[in-house]
Amino acid sequence: MGAPDARLRRVTTEAPIRDAATVIILRRDAGETRVLMGMRGAKAAFMPSKFVFPGGAVDLADADVPLAARLRDDCHRRLVDPDGQNSPHTIAVAALRELAEETGLLIGQAGKSALAGYAEAGLMPDASALRYLFRAITPAGRPRRFDAHFFIADAARVHGDPDDFSRACDELSHLHWVTLSEARNLDLPFITEVVLAELSQLIAGLPHGSPLPCPASVPFFDNRTTTPTFSQIT
Repeated sequence: MGAPDARLRRVTTEAPIRDAATVIILRRDAGETRVLMGMRGAKAAFMPSKFVFPGGAVDLADADVPLAARLRDDCHRRLVDPDGQNSPHTIAVAALRELAEETGLLIGQAGKSALAGYAEAGLMPDASALRYLFRAITPAGRPRRFDAHFFIADAARVHGDPDDFSRACDELSHLHWVTLSEARNLDLPFITEVVLAELSQLIAGLPHGSPLPCPASVPFFDNRTTTPTFSQIT
C-alpha cells in the first residue's frame, strides 16, 4: 500500500474550528469614536504580539449561563447556523464573558449570576447591548482555527468606569482606547483591519449619543473548505 496522499495528510491534521466571540466597545463621548484594544502576548500561539479586540473561544459552560436580556431578534437570527456548534445564546454569553475576563468591563443588569465578575458586581450579563457586525473563519493551515463572531457595543452600556481595567486578566496587555484612525497604524491581524473598515463604514456620520445601528447584513468570510467564499448574512 502506497504512502498517503500529501493533501489528505494536510486535511486530516488541520486544527479543529472552534466558535469564538469578540466584542468591539465603541466610546463616543467626545471627538472621534474610539475602540478598546489590547496586545496579545509575544508567546501566544494565535496572533502573537498583535493588537486585537477583547474576545476568545466559546466554553461549554457558556450554554448554561442565563442572560438578563437576550440578543436582538435580527442578531439572533443571523447567528443561527444549522451546521454550527453553538446557539446564538451561547455565543453571546461567550462574548460578554471574554470581555469581562480580558478587560474587567461588564455589560449587565441587576441580578444574580455565577459568571466571574458579574457575580461580584450583582449583575447578570445583558446581550441586548450587542450588535452583530462580522463573521470570519480562520483559513486552513493555521495552528488554531476559529469561527469568529464580531459584535459591537456602546461604552455607555458598560457598568462602572470604562477606564478601570483593574479586574482584567493578563491575556491582553496595553489595554487602551484608540481612535479608529490610530487603530489602523497598530500591528493588526488582517481580519481586524477588515473589521475596522466595516465598522468605520457602519458608523460614518452617526451622531454622538444616537443608538448603535445594526448593519443591513453581516459579511462572512468562510474558510471551512479549501475554496474560500465571501457572502452576506441577511
